[in-house]
Amino acid sequence: MPRHTGPADWRETNRARWDERVALHTASEYYDQDRFRRARDVIRDFEIAEVGDVTGRTLLHLQCHFGQDTLSWVHRGAAHVVGLDFSEPAIETARELAAELGYGPDRASFVAADVYDAAEAVPDASYDIVYTGIGALNWLPDVVRWAETAASLVAPGGFLYLAEFHPLCDALDEETGSRITYDYFSRDAWVDETPGSYTDFGAPTANNRSVEWQHPLGDVITALAGAGLRIDFLHEHDMTMFERFRALRRNDDGFYRFPDNRPRIPLMYSVKASRPSRPE
Repeated sequence: MPRHTGPADWRETNRARWDERVALHTASEYYDQDRFRRARDVIRDFEIAEVGDVTGRTLLHLQCHFGQDTLSWVHRGAAHVVGLDFSEPAIETARELAAELGYGPDRASFVAADVYDAAEAVPDASYDIVYTGIGALNWLPDVVRWAETAASLVAPGGFLYLAEFHPLCDALDEETGSRITYDYFSRDAWVDETPGSYTDFGAPTANNRSVEWQHPLGDVITALAGAGLRIDFLHEHDMTMFERFRALRRNDDGFYRFPDNRPRIPLMYSVKASRPSRPE
């Protein structure tokens, strides 16, 4: 698989950006911490259906930010969840939120570490479910290394679940989402200096540089299969979580879709990949 290129300081650059945005995100209406404290659940309906019942199972959430999704799985019955993120402020916030909700380390624990170092950083050798997304893979240059790391943490009989934004969107124009404008197979880093955040585009921020990559769908699936997992399904979805293109419209279910008079394209995708209980 061709190698992605980018600046050597990508990790430090992105960490500084995310560290600064933790406080911005926890105070935002987008994440609505007060509502989360009441409902304790922000998992999307399609993820609930695809992941299935987590009662009594262990779950590792890679790139967990400040833990809302992670703690939602505890609320849904997971026996023990572990959230991992490279941002120390995010992990501290997650720990505080878990304690506030009454979840001790025996139910929810959080680890500050790079995702590529997850196998050495997390408390257990493997988990029933390794969960990741949404908006996670674009921050990583090497999807093969990610897949190998994530797969190594899936217990026999367990599975990895990934929900992500569809890489086709990275090739389309921002206005209509109907014209091929960018190279779908680009391996070059996308370096941006846009201030603010997706929770508040006008927020004053200092650490604005970011480094991201796009990963074609074939690369992701091939990496997971190459890491020894069996692909159970690949689903493509006609909705997304934010107004990725100005032509999208917000529906009653909270997701954005193209209007009915437009041909549809995939805006998100989800994958379940399992490790057999016995060697095949």
